[in-house]
Amino acid sequence: MSLESLIGIGLYTPFEAQRLLGVSASKISRWLRGHSTQHKNYNPLWTPDVSLDDGAVYLSFRDLMEVRAADQFIRAGVSPQMIRKAIVEARHELNVLHPLSSTRFRTDGRTIFLEIAEQEKDPMLFDLFNKQYAFAKIMERSLKDVEFDGAVPNRWWISSKRSGILVDPEFSFGQPIEYESSIPTTVLANAAKAEGSVARAARAWDVSPKQIERAVRFENAIQLKAA
Repeated sequence: MSLESLIGIGLYTPFEAQRLLGVSASKISRWLRGHSTQHKNYNPLWTPDVSLDDGAVYLSFRDLMEVRAADQFIRAGVSPQMIRKAIVEARHELNVLHPLSSTRFRTDGRTIFLEIAEQEKDPMLFDLFNKQYAFAKIMERSLKDVEFDGAVPNRWWISSKRSGILVDPEFSFGQPIEYESSIPTTVLANAAKAEGSVARAARAWDVSPKQIERAVRFENAIQLKAA
């Protein structure tokens, strides 16, 4: 897969995904590569969209959104094995490759999880997803501040729309950008550091001080979150 073909798809390493999602890079790699533990082999939860044929794990923007959704379910107590079953069932029922981050999963996903709970005789899972408010709360967190093109997520206002920081695979291979300038937040934040002030960085990049401040505020928050 060439870099040109990644335009509009996005490109993230597990460490970059960790920075944005707060899910550990090692966990993301296990989910997407598969792993072995206690003499048991676990297949990947799904196959990532991106392969650069170098043996490393990469994520597309859609993979990023799928990891975000999977993490919310696992935080709620759903095992990775149940997530895997739900993905398989949802792909069949909804006819989409990345069902967890699809708008259709907001309603159909609850039914799919309940059917799996009955098949597996899993009372905890059944109890969790038998409560409509619990499922709705998980879906709200997993799709918060995401914009969709039909049923497909295509942009993510990573903090909130008010923050002005956007993740869009059409720009900078999906790295966070300051929305008004479309410049990566890392570039603007590093400029503020290199120039020694927000005002000088704004003049150097022909943007407003407010745009520099947005990028600096976001990058500082991300670093604190990752610490």
